[in-house]
Amino acid sequence: MKIAVFNGSPRKVNTFALVEAFCEGAKEAGHEVDVYHVGQMKIAGCLGCEYCHTKGNGVCIQKDDLEKILPAYKEADMIVFASPIYYFTMTAQMEAAIQRVYCIGKPLKAKKAALLLSSGSEGVYDAAIAQFKAYMGYAGIEAAGVITANGDENQSEAKLKEIREFAKAL
Repeated sequence: MKIAVFNGSPRKVNTFALVEAFCEGAKEAGHEVDVYHVGQMKIAGCLGCEYCHTKGNGVCIQKDDLEKILPAYKEADMIVFASPIYYFTMTAQMEAAIQRVYCIGKPLKAKKAALLLSSGSEGVYDAAIAQFKAYMGYAGIEAAGVITANGDENQSEAKLKEIREFAKAL
């Protein structure tokens, strides 16, 4: 299976560890995995101009780093969104990337998706999980799993093992 992981973290700390553990497990199971560090890219928010659906034939009028991730989004059999929680939701960088794929609408091939969330606090995941589940429902994609890590769990061997095992079982 071809898996595209979109990492919304602008920092190389906890979410990076979760992504690395996921990739290790998925690769061990024989999957092809590519990681895109969305949190370190320059992706502007959607303008709502409708160029993509009128004149652009699915191509956004804005020219930025979205062009680096869009092919993976179109071709992946599975999509993994990974993000720290910043004020009860995914990072602004991840939000912009998710909103900008509006230009093509639903993923073209993906049948599964997963969500990896990291935070310093418990009980801050509800909005991000609800958004993920709503989007997957709209897109007709199986929400294969949501894994959260907070505080000391973020880089604990037990949590990283849980993520590796999750990825191996896909």
